[in-house]
Amino acid sequence: MNMKIVGHRGARGLAPENTIAGLKKGLEHHVDALEFDLRVTKDKIVVLHHNQSVVDSSGKRFFIRSADYRTLKKHKPDLTTFDEVLQAIPKGTPLFIEVKTWVDTKPIISLIRDSFKHGWKLSDMTLRSFSYITLKKLHRALPDVHINILERFSGVRATSRARRMHTKSLTMKQQFLWFGFIKAISRNGYQLYAYTINDPVKAKRWEQYGLYGIVTDFPDRFEKR
Repeated sequence: MNMKIVGHRGARGLAPENTIAGLKKGLEHHVDALEFDLRVTKDKIVVLHHNQSVVDSSGKRFFIRSADYRTLKKHKPDLTTFDEVLQAIPKGTPLFIEVKTWVDTKPIISLIRDSFKHGWKLSDMTLRSFSYITLKKLHRALPDVHINILERFSGVRATSRARRMHTKSLTMKQQFLWFGFIKAISRNGYQLYAYTINDPVKAKRWEQYGLYGIVTDFPDRFEKR
């Protein structure tokens, strides 16, 4: 299998998602890139988390944008900061960085800029978001960082945004893909990733039609040796 394998939130089927342990688990299985989600706390700390809120063991909910990092860490001890990732993951590892909707991009932009002074390279980073507004902010501030368009179901919207962002890289939800679309999009020069694919048989079949890569919870099923 020659398609690109991206570890979803690290390797969420094998280890806690959006954590250093999860990211390292993805690396153990030789993924081509690590994907994770970014949000920003009330005190402007950039953390890895998919949902808008942290829920502790008692069921108490804390919205990330409305709580400070210390409080969130107390209720979710494995809450990981973006800065910790940049320190713990080997430089040169391709990172697919999903910035969530309605997130303050300024602290994220600042950390990425600073990372380039400490050994990370432009080619290591790919920025992605479902929010076109967020993508525009990121692209305006970091015009040389690669952009990947995230889209659930609309190929028209995905390619339109790609043209405006000057990228050929797309990621779409697998439930809305079919072989004819994959073939057409590939012929038009786009690099299409599908999420979330955990079935090697499906991945292999779609690769034959031009699917460029997959985002998976179980990178061990696609390990390249």
